[in-house]
Amino acid sequence: METLNYAKQTFALEISALMRTSELLNSDFEKAVELIASSHKIIVSGVGKSGLIGQKIAATLSSIGVSAVFLHPVEALHGDIGMVQKDDVALLISKSGNTAELVRTIPYLKMRSARIISIVGNMSSHLASASDVVLDGSVEREACPFNLAPTTSTTVALALGDALAVCLMHKKNITLEDFSRLHPLGQIGRNVSLTVQDVMHKLQDVALVSQDTPFKEIIIAMSEKPLGCCCCTDKGGNLIGILTDGDVRRALQKHDDIRTLKMSDIMTREPVKITQTAPLIEALALMENRATQISVLPVVKSDKLLGLIRIHDIISN
Repeated sequence: METLNYAKQTFALEISALMRTSELLNSDFEKAVELIASSHKIIVSGVGKSGLIGQKIAATLSSIGVSAVFLHPVEALHGDIGMVQKDDVALLISKSGNTAELVRTIPYLKMRSARIISIVGNMSSHLASASDVVLDGSVEREACPFNLAPTTSTTVALALGDALAVCLMHKKNITLEDFSRLHPLGQIGRNVSLTVQDVMHKLQDVALVSQDTPFKEIIIAMSEKPLGCCCCTDKGGNLIGILTDGDVRRALQKHDDIRTLKMSDIMTREPVKITQTAPLIEALALMENRATQISVLPVVKSDKLLGLIRIHDIISN
């Protein structure tokens, strides 16, 4: 129990710090977004844990199409500063704001006409005073019991980096198609680049019944074509409703005499549905981003049923 209390205290401290950072945001954050948006590339730098956070921020920016690299300040001072060009922006991360290695890079960054954005925990620090834009990454205390190990401060720095990336996505009007071109492999790439029609089950594989179909025949149809549901259509093939395995269980619990039930009594009318040209990520969002999650979606074109897609189909593909 004591371990869980420590864990909860850590979450509470870091949540509180994030809320405080949100309240401290001002026009400097907007200036930072403008600088990055108009830059040639972003050079992210930091030492120790701040450096690890910097690597993540650089990777996130790259993943949305913003040219970004991580440069360790020591490597910078041993020749790699040559990668910095005019119109580049340096994003420097330091809790103290006085990290010696970072401070020593500042004159060389300015010599190469780079603009400087800093995320610091000390707004009166050397790094803050030398920056074009300063983002307040200060925290009241670390989650570490000794108030030493970077915990709360690194969470805040990472969140500021995420906020910059998200704002840049909006500013640059990055579309789902843009994002998909940057993620050709992995689950993200598949969910964005593949569409529903690439993985859906065709109509011939779907259990179909009418509104008057009795309960027993519904169960038989679902057993013959086991996709976790059956669909109800009219004579023109338009979707009227859906009955899932979960609906069947609920019907058994609710009704004493299931022999009198027919499809119209127990189906869900106007179910959540999707078009065949929608990306898989949209189908996944429809299934999961709701109060009651669902695992199957009818695929339609102007209400005409074309097939089904299950969450299992998305994950397995």
